[in-house]
Amino acid sequence: MQDFATRRVMMVDTQVRPSDVTKFPIIEAMLEIAREDFVPTSKREAAYIGENVPLTPGRVLLEPRNFAKILDALDLQPVDLVLDIGCGLGYSAAVIAHMTEAVVAVETSDMAKDAEQALTQAGVDNVAVVNGALMDGAAKHGPYDAIILEGAVETIPDAILDSLKDGGRIAALFMEGVLGVARIGHKVNGQISWKDIFNGSAPILPGFEKTREFSL
Repeated sequence: MQDFATRRVMMVDTQVRPSDVTKFPIIEAMLEIAREDFVPTSKREAAYIGENVPLTPGRVLLEPRNFAKILDALDLQPVDLVLDIGCGLGYSAAVIAHMTEAVVAVETSDMAKDAEQALTQAGVDNVAVVNGALMDGAAKHGPYDAIILEGAVETIPDAILDSLKDGGRIAALFMEGVLGVARIGHKVNGQISWKDIFNGSAPILPGFEKTREFSL
């Protein structure tokens, strides 16, 4: 049985680097943060597989490849303030906090307390966990240099888009039917222009579904 530190190295060497993610801060953070400490106890053995790891019904920890590629596209800087929507049990926030000035992580009540506890136990002291509806974001702590959504979306509420600084970046995985595409958005003069970066899939975050129109 391999130890978790060995699995972390294997994750980076077999899932992250081959996906053209080579920025040192990303590699260092993903080698440093113990992914197994941020999943349910019953899922620890699956923490490093190349798939989304279920957290609670309808919520997952994004697979390492996709998470790393999103971080790569965001081009996070040491001075950045980052909004992490749907941080789950805190893994994404811990990795991002290792690379940036501070993280505001939004999570619902069923996981927010566990995320805060896991981050404290991991010695991560530059993350503020906000307990609230994911779709509400956390505008009062912004504006943000970068925003990342830890799950798929069909649409993103204005409350979140408006909390991004001009010149800032936002990344999300947009589901279009059964297929999804990760996109990076850059905000210039109040408008966000999106660019496709890779294909992937994840459950849609609660509150990020498109409104369905019914017709008789």
